[in-house]
Amino acid sequence: MDLRQFLMCLSLCTAFALSKPTERKDRVHHEPQLSDKVHNDAQSFDYDHDAFLGAEEAKTFDQLTPEESKERLGKIVSKIDGDKDGFVTVDELKDWIKFAQKRWIYEDVERQWKGHDLNEDGLVSWEEYKNATYGYVLDDPDPDDGFNYKQMMVRDERRFKMADKDGDLIATKEEFTAFLHPEEYDYMKDIVVQETMEDIDKNADGFIDLEEYIGDMYSHDGNTDEPEWVKTEREQFVEFRDKNRDGKMDKEETKDWILPSDYDHAEAEARHLVYESDQNKDGKLTKEEIVDKYDLFVGSQATDFGEALVRHDEF
Repeated sequence: MDLRQFLMCLSLCTAFALSKPTERKDRVHHEPQLSDKVHNDAQSFDYDHDAFLGAEEAKTFDQLTPEESKERLGKIVSKIDGDKDGFVTVDELKDWIKFAQKRWIYEDVERQWKGHDLNEDGLVSWEEYKNATYGYVLDDPDPDDGFNYKQMMVRDERRFKMADKDGDLIATKEEFTAFLHPEEYDYMKDIVVQETMEDIDKNADGFIDLEEYIGDMYSHDGNTDEPEWVKTEREQFVEFRDKNRDGKMDKEETKDWILPSDYDHAEAEARHLVYESDQNKDGKLTKEEIVDKYDLFVGSQATDFGEALVRHDEF
């Protein structure tokens, strides 16, 4: 399937999804939970393992001997210690946990990077991205599917320029990541809000009114009776979204809605790991302190076997 066919399929699938009368679209960007396991260290450290490594990576440690787990953990600690001062601080640990939880984002960027760095110079220019993404479809001024690819390209160019901090229209891998996943970067949040408002603001007055808000997440499709969740969303708009009670959401109100200030689970977990491992109570960790407490951070055959015995006894 070439790019044009893919975009046609995507637009049709999107239209189909939006036509379902009870399907709910969620615009809100929440920080993901660190683990779906219960955080109870008295029972197991599974939650901490998932938080520290990411759930998929944590599973790989369960197949290692304790010695192998300690060795791999030691190598990870060297990566966490960003300033190479021999200590791991709460902030460094928090940054690592956030990286581990969002590893899929970086894997996605790596995949896309290979298809867009056409001259293989370690950078992606706007021209490279435009040619790789829109080169084929822009040759046809009147595509059969009626999809406005030029409008999409203009929007992408605006976002690319926002991600490109030095304004040279050439993205480093970090800038390219901000372009592909703007919700993950503070300096990109305004563009996330702007794009969201453009999607929902059908009358182009620069605001989102109640009917536009509901219309974005629910299609009546001829039905007069709304589901309960739609009635609840109407109440949410009036009571909480529209803070100044003028009947519509402006830019700041929209930002508060789609980019809420969530509880920082990564920081809480980082503080917990430091507290439990900091033998001399200086507020930071050495590699030795972390490796000594390795079973808190990572699993192994020993911990996996021990937890299996606990589960067997409980059964």
